[in-house]
Amino acid sequence: MSRTRLYWIAALVVVVVAGIALVPVFGKDKDKTVHPESAKAGQRLQMPLHAEGSKIVDARGETVTFTGVNWFGLETNTFAPHGLWSRKLDDMLDQMVGQGFNSMRLPFSNELFDAASKPNGVDYALNPQLKGLTGAQIMDRVVEGATKRGMMVILDRHRPTSQGQSNLWYTDKVSEDRWIADWVDLAKHYKDNPLVVGADLHNEPHGEATWGDGNAKTDWQAAAQRAGDAVLKANPNWLIIVEGIESYKGDGYWWGGNLQGAKDHPVRLSDQSKLVYSAHDYSPKVWSQQWFTDPAFPANMPALWDKQFGYLVKNGTAPVLMGEFGGRSVAEKDAQGNKDLEGIWQRNLVAYLKDNGLSYTYWAWNPNSGDTGGVLKDDWTTVDADKAALLKTYQAPLAASGQ
Repeated sequence: MSRTRLYWIAALVVVVVAGIALVPVFGKDKDKTVHPESAKAGQRLQMPLHAEGSKIVDARGETVTFTGVNWFGLETNTFAPHGLWSRKLDDMLDQMVGQGFNSMRLPFSNELFDAASKPNGVDYALNPQLKGLTGAQIMDRVVEGATKRGMMVILDRHRPTSQGQSNLWYTDKVSEDRWIADWVDLAKHYKDNPLVVGADLHNEPHGEATWGDGNAKTDWQAAAQRAGDAVLKANPNWLIIVEGIESYKGDGYWWGGNLQGAKDHPVRLSDQSKLVYSAHDYSPKVWSQQWFTDPAFPANMPALWDKQFGYLVKNGTAPVLMGEFGGRSVAEKDAQGNKDLEGIWQRNLVAYLKDNGLSYTYWAWNPNSGDTGGVLKDDWTTVDADKAALLKTYQAPLAASGQ
């Protein structure tokens, strides 16, 4: 249930305090239209995307599967994706595409858009094109670079502020109105880029978050409907991605991973074909859950996954995105020859996702996620070959031909 994800920051981080006065979210670049060259040159898919039963499909009805990766940092007090202190942005994106990822889940915080939020932890000698930009403008460059390479981008409101995740979608620092307004601005801003495909409305609702109980302060299902409809009014092309909660009717699971409530109280949007549910799932090295010590492990896991989120796909209700999962090991046995529970869990989850057609965005590209590591090793350049090999067993093509 509860877990703390550690971010190791290998650069001098300047901690800033957001001012009360806000600036327009995208500053002077707000009206810039981003046209991905690859999308114009020849798309494999025809945008926009929508849901049909348990599948995500394009405008022709062709099945679309996200097999992507998270690249975090914009949500932290660097206000820029991590690793740009040692790599070029273009090189990083080229490597992601080279590893077969067709999509990116890009975390951000609302604080990113405040005037006081100054990017840091970027080597501007390596990335001169980013010098002098705001965090939102760096976000633009990341999105533009990814989509020009044919990757689809899912934006993830990961935190209200850079200080940490929140149980609910609002806090005393970021109101519900601000949360929705920022999403509407983003939906309008990226409306002309067809490969920016969706909004993951709030990362990992947990704690007091409820589902469908009508409590205006805690009912995540109702809040997701309010925000989702506002986003769709601004940009009817986007997918609305709604994560689960932690506990439903006393049955606890991972933060954001419990979608049992969607059976009794499904999310209802103004355009139901834009709904995608999302779950997160982690290993015993993140938190020692009871199912990992079950003598039947890992044979007990598919039934548990079915109960928490998989039933939505198996029943043809809606698509499900595994928005986060990851871990340091993908091995069957550890160095002492004992069963490696984390590696066994990862292998079985990838097989489950593949067998049932769920999309995923792996956590994370970054090596500096303290409890999971990343696709990259600590030098920010070398790929973890074992992780890459596992993920390559379930990958879908890019949305558009790369440059």
